[in-house]
Amino acid sequence: MKSTGIVRNVDELGRIVLPIEIRRSFELDTKDQVEIYTDNDMIILKKFQRACVFCKSPEDIREFKGKAVCAKCLAEIKK
Repeated sequence: MKSTGIVRNVDELGRIVLPIEIRRSFELDTKDQVEIYTDNDMIILKKFQRACVFCKSPEDIREFKGKAVCAKCLAEIKK
């Protein structure tokens, strides 16, 4: 893991601000979603990317009965 040396305070509502340099390097824009993970004493943030519930592919995602499904798996379902 790489340390950035950046320290931020948590505000009254539990928010932190990600520095612009980090947002740019991870291509995070306003309204992008971030997943939150924990690992022992660490909090890990990851840019959210929808993926197929069957094959985990992030390519050509469609909505099928409330679930994210790629076009390839959707074609298999329709058979």
